[in-house]
Amino acid sequence: FILGETCSALLLFISIMTMFMSGVVAIFEYDLKKIIALSTLSQLGMMMFSISLGLYELAFFHLLTHALFKALLFLCAGILIHGAGNTQDIRSFGGLSLNFPLVTVCMNLANLSLCGVPFLAGFYSKDLIVELACQYSWGIFVLLMMFICLSLTVLYSVRLTYLSFVGPYGGGTSISVCESDYSLVGPVVILSFTSLVSGPILSWLNFPAPVLIFLPVFLKWGALFFVGVSLLVVLSLQGLTYSYKWGAVSKFSGLMWFLPWLTGQGFSMKTLKNA
Repeated sequence: FILGETCSALLLFISIMTMFMSGVVAIFEYDLKKIIALSTLSQLGMMMFSISLGLYELAFFHLLTHALFKALLFLCAGILIHGAGNTQDIRSFGGLSLNFPLVTVCMNLANLSLCGVPFLAGFYSKDLIVELACQYSWGIFVLLMMFICLSLTVLYSVRLTYLSFVGPYGGGTSISVCESDYSLVGPVVILSFTSLVSGPILSWLNFPAPVLIFLPVFLKWGALFFVGVSLLVVLSLQGLTYSYKWGAVSKFSGLMWFLPWLTGQGFSMKTLKNA
């Protein structure tokens, strides 16, 4: 029993730090595919966080809903990369909503679902994990880190939307004819529909009875408060366009906290030099 509690606490710490690390790195990243991959890493941390609390069914439920809107996000990113002259740098995008209106709507729908906006697919699983986690007595630090990680998700998602579709034109080329290819747009439209209806349908299939949650008012409004703060931050910093001003923080985040070097690159460099 003590070993099980120790393993759960260790998994809880690793999952929280994974969500925090991936959220911070995604804020300073300009590669479109890397941002989406880091958001996937953040949601995997959310699933492990749910497992560490003993909410195994919720983790599987979030896996299903996340797979649908994240597939939509990757397909929209592929269309943008193809239509923007095969570039992945979001600094060269800007104003793409004029050339890709349908992809803009679908990608923003996936981003909103990722942020847990009510009545989208991600809301039914993510909000349930957050509210049930608030009922566990893990301490104020865990709850605070969880809310911070949620706000980081909103921050890098809004930043991606701002730099790609709303911000000033970045000077890159764009081919708006991509939306006339039904082999590209067709799967995106289908997945957009599933992002709207899959949440309640999968919830009814996975949970035969509704879950009653009783929380204090400040915890009930905690997620909305941190989401609002993150929106104000990203708008006040103009989408964090000029991340070079952050200096060492930006460089440290760009290197993913030296994890690639510590886990594999450092050992490979040593062995290759000695070979």
